[in-house]
Amino acid sequence: MTRIAPGGIAAPTRRPLMRLRARLLTALSGDPDGTPAWVRELAEGDDTGWFAEGGPAWTVHAGMGTMVAGIRALLLQALHPGALAGVHDWSRYREDPIGRLTGTVRWVICLTYGSKAQAERETARVGRFHQRVSGTYVTGHGDEVSYSASDADLVEWVHLAFTDAFLTCHETWGRPIPGGPDAYVAEWATAGRLMHVADPPRTEAELRRRLDALLEAGVLRRDERVDDVVRFLRRPPFRDSRAMSLAYRVLFASAVATIPHRYRALLGLRRTWLPVITATRLILAVTENALGSGPRAQDFARRRLRRLERADAAARPATSSEPARPFAAGD
Repeated sequence: MTRIAPGGIAAPTRRPLMRLRARLLTALSGDPDGTPAWVRELAEGDDTGWFAEGGPAWTVHAGMGTMVAGIRALLLQALHPGALAGVHDWSRYREDPIGRLTGTVRWVICLTYGSKAQAERETARVGRFHQRVSGTYVTGHGDEVSYSASDADLVEWVHLAFTDAFLTCHETWGRPIPGGPDAYVAEWATAGRLMHVADPPRTEAELRRRLDALLEAGVLRRDERVDDVVRFLRRPPFRDSRAMSLAYRVLFASAVATIPHRYRALLGLRRTWLPVITATRLILAVTENALGSGPRAQDFARRRLRRLERADAAARPATSSEPARPFAAGD
């Protein structure tokens, strides 16, 4: 007789999902259970964090579109020769692509769901690494200039490419964003300021205007290093699994499909005629089912928030207790 596991799914059906979950969580967090120390720390801390529970950042970064957004962001970031020089000269993405992915995911998760203290520690960790990253690169106009990863223009470019990728992919495959796209751009501007972006965009239109301005000014360029990154990103990181390799190829094609034509042309990429947007919807549904079979980062954050609410309620006179105000557009 087939055993029915908790949640009503037959155990033989759940086992492949649990294996998939372990593979994905190892890639995303470095831990097959998805609960390394920095995830468990989301339940700790004495403040509610930078971003409202259920708000735009929580919604976008919990969505499955992030699986495509990461690829898209890396493709777009490669077009800035300064940002690409930092990756080429200092990153270990070739030797340990999963490790680099885990480091990026950790930063996003800690800022989105962690306490302010945890977010600031994580930002400081990234900042310490950036202090070591420096060198020279050739601009889109042919001039050789020195760079540091903490340069204002490079930090802003990374923020622009990240925000555009995650917003676009969530709009393509995700649920409605509380307050709409502008609310996400405005809220995630906080992350930009934490990373010392002087004036991050606060609307979708301003985000796209700044991206296009860099393209039209000739700042962005394609060279052999860009082609090298594109070739690397095409290759599935899960080469011991045919199913996951195929899924990654579809996600890569979908990332390319969401990039506007002018940027795709500069990357030397073409949009496939295959229905990869629809195929990705199916892949992300399976992924969500697998990840949903255990606790996720936001569940640990909610433990902290509920604990703080209980402590706040206990500290107030019974007559002054008020229900927690949910996120609303314009917050």
